[in-house]
Amino acid sequence: MKTAAPAVEHLQRRVLRVLTTTQVLGAAGVTIGLAFSTLIAAALSGSDAIGGLAQTSAVVGAALLALPAARLAQRRGRRPALVLGYGVGALGALVAALAVVLGWWQLLLPALILFGGASSANLAARYAATDLAHPHRRARSVGIVVWAATIGAVAGPNLADPAGRLAASSGLPVGAGPFLLAAVVFGVAALVIGVFLRPDPLVVVRDAEPAPVAPGHCAGGQAPTRGSAAVWRSLRSSAKLALVAIALSHTAMVGLMSMTPVHMNHAGSSLQVVGVVISLHVASMYGASPLFGWLADRLGRIPVLAIGAALLVAASGITGMAPSENAPQLAAGLTVLGFGWSAALVSGSALLTESVAVPDRPAAQGLSDLCMNVGGAIGGVTAGLVVTAWSFAALGLIVGFVALPLLAVCVYTTLQRTA
Repeated sequence: MKTAAPAVEHLQRRVLRVLTTTQVLGAAGVTIGLAFSTLIAAALSGSDAIGGLAQTSAVVGAALLALPAARLAQRRGRRPALVLGYGVGALGALVAALAVVLGWWQLLLPALILFGGASSANLAARYAATDLAHPHRRARSVGIVVWAATIGAVAGPNLADPAGRLAASSGLPVGAGPFLLAAVVFGVAALVIGVFLRPDPLVVVRDAEPAPVAPGHCAGGQAPTRGSAAVWRSLRSSAKLALVAIALSHTAMVGLMSMTPVHMNHAGSSLQVVGVVISLHVASMYGASPLFGWLADRLGRIPVLAIGAALLVAASGITGMAPSENAPQLAAGLTVLGFGWSAALVSGSALLTESVAVPDRPAAQGLSDLCMNVGGAIGGVTAGLVVTAWSFAALGLIVGFVALPLLAVCVYTTLQRTA
């Protein structure tokens, strides 16, 4: 039975309110825990190398949970999948706090893998925003949810210190405080999803638009569980373009962003200056997402993907050519980089969603998040190797050349569709 349009619009507004609330909570929890995870891991282990594995562990955790969560969403809807992500993240935060109390870095790294479940839920939330969205407002819905992460990302690091002092006043190690607060925040996010994300948006759209039973599908509109390779082979070319664009832009963003503080440190830049540069980058990543959502709905998904790719190319040149002491140029480059990431993520997420049939969407979206997280991990590691072997300028050059084919494909596809 189809749901009336006014009822769907009302449900969509409710869904967006719930998702923006949990996005703020989730982003705050992630940044609370990860803000000092590298320092805590290094302090417990006595090794900077182990410290560097802290955030990588969280990225790996987000990647590992992406497909299981997508399969759960495919079977039972968005609500249980998001609750799973935040619940696993809360468990990881509690175990991380225990690792700090015990002084075991060997326990901290596995805990951070679980902690990454919350990052996985935050990423998946943008797709939940598309389920009931009108096709002409789908990208804007993604943009709104992504934008909400700005509030949490800014608030999170500022809450870590008070949480540490509160833990110390209770007789616990200072480093346990941020993780305990993150566990509480993730728990509240899971509770909000579990109580208020009703009815489940994916279940509603699946019931309202039942897909015909075809070979390889099950009755009731649910696709059987398939491996990543099978999901990739089943995607249309537009869906593959969206998936590659999202993963590539995230890889490029992480690679350049992660090495910029190191590059600036060579010139003796203060932590305050580095912090301002990174803050501008994060603000551009999330703050511009509603604008790119509006553009993607007005101009089309692929033209905005082309804009994103062009911004990535421009950012690689601006950033890569900046001397280590030129903080204004580096800030400008990372700001443009954030805009490129935002344009690709918002338009790519909308394009991927509408290029896949409803029963197959969770699987394709889960594969996208898996590739995105794996790309981020590879980008961070590869960027370090490139800068060590050659230079920061070489990293900018490589990122620019990697983004050029995406720009060419998007421009060509746009011209073909308008011809």
